[in-house]
Amino acid sequence: MSDLFWLTDAQIERLKPFFPLSHGVPRVDDKRVL
Repeated sequence: MSDLFWLTDAQIERLKPFFPLSHGVPRVDDKRVL
């Protein structure tokens, strides 16, 4: 799993609209999942 990388907060904010919603509630673990 050496291809994992961390997104900056700015990138997270930019990508948030594309993150899938879980039961209509924004997921809080996307940063950890990525």
